Amino acid sequence: MKKAYIILQDGHIFEGKAFGAGGDATGELVFTTGMGGYIETLTDPSYYGQIVMQTFPLIGNYGMIGADAESRDCVAKGYIVREHCPAPSNFRCETTLDQYLKEKGIPGVYDVDTREITKIIREYGVMNARILHELPKTDEEKAALFADIAGYRIEDAVKSVSTGKKEEYLPRGEVRHRVVLIDYGHKENILRCLLRLDCAVTVVPYDTAAEEILAEKPDGVMLSNGPGDPADNLEAVAQLKKLLGKLPIFGICLGHQLLALAAGGRTMKLKNGRTYISSQNHGYAVCREGLEAAGGEISFVNANDGTCEGVDYPGLSAFSVQFHPEACSGPKDTELLFSRFIKMMEGK
Repeated sequence: MKKAYIILQDGHIFEGKAFGAGGDATGELVFTTGMGGYIETLTDPSYYGQIVMQTFPLIGNYGMIGADAESRDCVAKGYIVREHCPAPSNFRCETTLDQYLKEKGIPGVYDVDTREITKIIREYGVMNARILHELPKTDEEKAALFADIAGYRIEDAVKSVSTGKKEEYLPRGEVRHRVVLIDYGHKENILRCLLRLDCAVTVVPYDTAAEEILAEKPDGVMLSNGPGDPADNLEAVAQLKKLLGKLPIFGICLGHQLLALAAGGRTMKLKNGRTYISSQNHGYAVCREGLEAAGGEISFVNANDGTCEGVDYPGLSAFSVQFHPEACSGPKDTELLFSRFIKMMEGK
């Protein structure tokens, strides 16, 4: 088996075996503790520019299934697992994890101590890393390598994953409401949840002007999840300011953060970027300070670290949550928030 190495920004080096595509890759190293749903993880646009590591020890046992994908592509920079299954067993399986990564050009590493790496990330915070297949030989090469890893930064994240054109979707039954979904890198299940509730959905690019959205005469606006630092999206925030108070708004994950910025709040970088009582994948959080002055009320609080998980804006007919109520493959506990959005659009 061909060797592969994971070089962490703090100097740690882990040796494993290579699978997936060849070549090296640099990205933010993040972990996910999901026991299922690796297909959804790999196809989640929120992982743009990141090397994703699974803490669950065996990945790939049911193969890759196109219908379960959350987007049309994989935008992660690399993939790390303890053990990958080369011979999946599932009647819906279309290809193996290894072959999928090869097709998408994503290098993978397996047979490494993922729990040890997770402990390092939990203490250090999200850090940069590189997957490579040959270690540098000289001190000069090592110094250049670590400087390059430390200097990596995710740029144009939302722009890179958002749709480039307006797209229309209709439910199977009668149309009850019309929703504009601003695509900052949306997961397909957000769209599916809205269609299931008889909403006609217009998906628009991240930089669509507020005037253009209002011209669609929607009953409400959905702000999707997405990757990167919310504070980088100044133009998107400017457009949300024009929408606040005009019609019902529901924000998820990055949309939650952008809505807070538009209302006058601020965001911060998390040391530990994940919690798992609900389904989450974020590296930033909305600060509690200043939200009250902005007309916001905390609706959900993380039981582990006390960070803001949701905000209501009663005077502006808007609310947002940091977690994913639409998450596949679960949990489904908070899907009721979609019904709340529907009731807002009905004036209730």
